[in-house]
Amino acid sequence: MTIQEIADRLVELGRKGDFATAQKELFADDAVSIEAYATPAFEKETKGMKAIEEKGQKWNQMVEELHSLTLSDPLVAANSFACTMRMHVTMKEHGPVDMTELCVYKVQDGKIISEEFFM
Repeated sequence: MTIQEIADRLVELGRKGDFATAQKELFADDAVSIEAYATPAFEKETKGMKAIEEKGQKWNQMVEELHSLTLSDPLVAANSFACTMRMHVTMKEHGPVDMTELCVYKVQDGKIISEEFFM
């Protein structure tokens, strides 16, 4: 897949909320996920697909209800792409949250090797 195809597929699946499929199809086994900052719930950096999948499951368990999820079209460069993601969710312990993140992905050998989120 080209980087444009990878970016388009990630956005397509993300708009459906199907991040698990995106990770299985598009991410390298040793990918790294970097959060904007460490929290009590999440480390700043998560390494490896098993740990990234577990992080996603933990996030899903914290969400009471997903009200809306939007992803922008991707902006693509030679070895990376970015999109914005906006989520309006109700968290089980914190109530409603409206967040927008810039999501930056690095690609190598046809797979996403890192994702980093900026708030």
